[in-house]
Amino acid sequence: MTPARIALAALVWACLLGLLTGAAQGAAAVEQPLVVLSSDHLVHRAPSARSQAVGMLAARRPLTGHATTVPVLSRRQDGAVSWLRVMLPGRPNGSTGWIARQGTRPRLTGWRLLVELAHRRVAVFRHGRLTRSFRAVVGKPSTPTPIGSFFVEETFRMVASEPGGPIALALSARSNALQEFEGGPGQIALHGRDGLGGTLGAAESHGCVRLDTASIEWLGAHIAAGTPTKIVQG
Repeated sequence: MTPARIALAALVWACLLGLLTGAAQGAAAVEQPLVVLSSDHLVHRAPSARSQAVGMLAARRPLTGHATTVPVLSRRQDGAVSWLRVMLPGRPNGSTGWIARQGTRPRLTGWRLLVELAHRRVAVFRHGRLTRSFRAVVGKPSTPTPIGSFFVEETFRMVASEPGGPIALALSARSNALQEFEGGPGQIALHGRDGLGGTLGAAESHGCVRLDTASIEWLGAHIAAGTPTKIVQG
């Protein structure tokens, strides 16, 4: 690694760990710290190797094989070990846990997504400013889109024959109404309408958020894994 890259990595870790002050700290308020896993991590209930292990966070995502990227909520030090409280994918929705910092790489994102179910739209923010707003199809009353704070697990282009193409942004959220769907775990995604249809501005999906082709193509080109995604009723 070159000296410039080492310095950049140190700066990102400083932002992530809250070591910057003044104007730099204010700027970081509209950016979300993330970590990219380079190995599987045991998830603990508390920031200590002595605390109960509650699961395993795999280094790779199941659909794409890409490196797992998760938002960081806080940090603690326990002796020589740095611990990170991160958002976790899967059930129960909104889960968090503690992983060791070792075996991760820091990253920051200024992007955020806000899904407003009542307004049937997806709002895109960058560095705290509204950048785009897209009309959407959301979950119908019997299979509602779950509300809460989530993140984009992985983004991928679908093959032409797959319904919901051309692109999907798979979220950490899972359906509260369907334990499984089409052989999967009831995972919620933002995706297209290929082979599915749906009227923009309507509530008629199985819980996922459908967008027109131009909108989902734009999201696929700009939104990466780890992007915080909040789903609200209003």
